[in-house]
Amino acid sequence: MSDNTPSSSAPSGAPSNASPAPGVRRWPLILAGLVAVAVLGGVALRYGLLPSHHGQVASLEAPQGEVPAFNLKRPDALIDSASLSRLPKEVLEVPLLRDTLTEDFVFYYENNADRLGLGGSLRRIVYEHELTLKDSLIEELLDQPAQVALWRGADGRLRDFLVLMKRGGLAKVLEPLAHVAADDSQLRKVGELKVEGSPTALYRLRYGAAKTLLFASRGDYLLLLSNPKMLYPKADGDTLGEADAQASGDLAALLGGEDAFPRQFGLTARGELSQRITLDASVLAMGYQRFIPAFAGVRFDKDAKGWHSYLALNAVERQPELDFSPVWQAMPMGASACVALPLTPGLYDSLLVRLGAEQKMAAAFSEHLSGAAGLCWYADSRLHSPLLVATLSAPPSSELDDDLGKLFASMVGAFEPNAEGGSFPVDAQTNGDTRKWLRLVSSNFGQYPAEQAVDPEAISGRGFFRVGLARKGNTLLFSIDDQLLEKALGTLDKRYPPLADVLPKDALVPAYLAPQSLSALLQRETLESLPQDLEPVFRNAADSLLMPRLKALAGHGGYALGLPAGSSTDQAWQWLPLQWRPL
Repeated sequence: MSDNTPSSSAPSGAPSNASPAPGVRRWPLILAGLVAVAVLGGVALRYGLLPSHHGQVASLEAPQGEVPAFNLKRPDALIDSASLSRLPKEVLEVPLLRDTLTEDFVFYYENNADRLGLGGSLRRIVYEHELTLKDSLIEELLDQPAQVALWRGADGRLRDFLVLMKRGGLAKVLEPLAHVAADDSQLRKVGELKVEGSPTALYRLRYGAAKTLLFASRGDYLLLLSNPKMLYPKADGDTLGEADAQASGDLAALLGGEDAFPRQFGLTARGELSQRITLDASVLAMGYQRFIPAFAGVRFDKDAKGWHSYLALNAVERQPELDFSPVWQAMPMGASACVALPLTPGLYDSLLVRLGAEQKMAAAFSEHLSGAAGLCWYADSRLHSPLLVATLSAPPSSELDDDLGKLFASMVGAFEPNAEGGSFPVDAQTNGDTRKWLRLVSSNFGQYPAEQAVDPEAISGRGFFRVGLARKGNTLLFSIDDQLLEKALGTLDKRYPPLADVLPKDALVPAYLAPQSLSALLQRETLESLPQDLEPVFRNAADSLLMPRLKALAGHGGYALGLPAGSSTDQAWQWLPLQWRPL
């Protein structure tokens, strides 16, 4: 978002999950750990292309079974707000979001079940104990400056949060609650925090059906924790256990006035901004952040002139100069949405090995990945079959092609009970300086119906994919939609226009959005996933509520999200302005 762009927007998205088909060999999508790889990985798991050995999905970020502890000074996202109650309405000042979200977005947050449950619990306490607190206490608190730090849960979504509010005399306002904490069924004092040597009471409040939050107030500060495990790692129901010493110290520092959260994202104080939303790369990369270390995060600021967007990059050893142009020169025109990020040589061998590649081959291939990689979705394909483009630093050679072919053959494919040898053969093709590898993969979600196969009886599902990898010069292409692969090869052969033709030449472009095409893609996916005869309730809800919003999305023009030409990084969390340029 940018003040010189009339139609700017904040990001939105929703993941899609489903169980993988059994017995499929793992496919790392070769380069997908590089750029929005989690999207392709999740899609491949859903459509039967990427299950792990023994049917378990292995984490690519942390060892299996390891549950990361809360680091209360290192959240995954941060909202720094002059008024939380105004945030939903100010988000709707973005034209693209105003037309697609509507006022229902505001009403949802004002009537959220958790917020209503919390308000109801406080009203009961006030009434039964004859306190002087106002019924509008929550509304008053939400209308104050606050920082909301959020952490991802085990499923990768932002779940747990900490709220730090500052208001003059706030502790005095909440003093009446301390007098009822000894004999109330929902409110209990559960401990103390040592803040600058003085004890500060910590309370637990139950609300809703089975929700719990912890809070403490001192001086001008009020601190809320949405999950007792953030302070008490072994909390289980009414039993809290021992408080974590490090977490206790971190919370005490926050109540003592330490402004720790902005520093963790390379930020200074909010200043005159009314809203600032910051997302760490861990939220967007969905577990693959260590494979794209140059990407640090994104930020959206709201000031008197409107919303502004920023991209944060890290200085990484051996990171090539930022250049996304090779990606856009290979991508066919007509994409619905695209994203590109820089690659760092030598980082991806562990990814390939954990997915089944031989160590030596994986190390050699990882060393050749360089420059940038990009991912694009197309309305004439499917949401689960984008096109991936990357570049290699190694010159084309027969040895390189042999390695690529072996990687593809060993890592792409499903167990095919009706095929000789347990899998379909790889179709390796050579045409001039172009090498291509194709393999059929049976799947109930396949792009082609089973009857279109040469041997329909050999297909074990209702359909199949024709998964393809291609190399032309130093450019690598991959998609589970072989038609997209052919279109990209046609683009490199100058037989089809590249996406680069519609992008600005005076900027680095890490992302592209075509709302009209994206709307068509999302409408198709919605209708395909909610057949009227199987899901009549959800289908009717989608027809009446979602489809009008998607059609409104189609009324907007395309955007290129650009960084200033010549942008570079020499430090961690280097924030670069991201301009939404209408096309």
